[in-house]
Amino acid sequence: MDIATIIGFIGGVAMVMLGVISGGSSVMNIIDIPSLIITVGGSYMALFVSSPMNLAVGIWGILGRCFKTFDFGEKTAVQNMVNLAEKARREGILALEEGLDDIDDNFLKEGLRLMVDGSDASAIRAILENEMAQAEARHMEWAGVMAQWAGYAPGWGMMGTVIGLIGMLQNLEDKSSLGPNMAVALITTLYGSMLANWLFGPMGTKLVAQNTREMNAKEMVLEGILSIQTGDNPRILAQKLLTFLDPKTRKAIEADVLKD
Repeated sequence: MDIATIIGFIGGVAMVMLGVISGGSSVMNIIDIPSLIITVGGSYMALFVSSPMNLAVGIWGILGRCFKTFDFGEKTAVQNMVNLAEKARREGILALEEGLDDIDDNFLKEGLRLMVDGSDASAIRAILENEMAQAEARHMEWAGVMAQWAGYAPGWGMMGTVIGLIGMLQNLEDKSSLGPNMAVALITTLYGSMLANWLFGPMGTKLVAQNTREMNAKEMVLEGILSIQTGDNPRILAQKLLTFLDPKTRKAIEADVLKD
């Protein structure tokens, strides 16, 4: 579970409630089902116009990724690559074929298999970089849909405002309808802004951040594979791979992977 998302999700609600209460109003005054239907439902329907069916329907599953933490194996990858380099120097590259099926990382497994099969460095780089490019394109497509949703929400909030004002102006003689129509007029604008700036916009940014981490981990694996193929000393390989890690993670494992 991604604690940061949970904190932001709950904290956003708390800040809005605190602001409402501090202003002397009631939280119930900002809860309006018609406004919610207009902003959430309307902006979601806009996704069906702008995106293919599979993306519009599948976006709900992608929302869940923002509440999960992902381990892309950066720390373990360095040690694993060093061990593979040591084995390759002792027994030769063909010795790495043994145990390939036990490797969980499909990207690493694919690269090692290409290397064992005798592919040259340029072919390995081309194939794995294409794999990375396609994965990144898929990730960014989902992030783009999330960004679209964030962009549509305020517009639908304004539509709700117009709807509420029209209803209010058409029934000025009915004083009992002024309050509900004004509520829809104002609350939909609030909802649209919240969806864009509290949920969908930040979630899209988190998806991009997750993609960046994953691509960095894959790039590290790619460099490790090519380093093994060229016969680099395991210590040199470790130093190369450590540059991909953030300072805190690097410091935590540096002593182990660079030991003599």
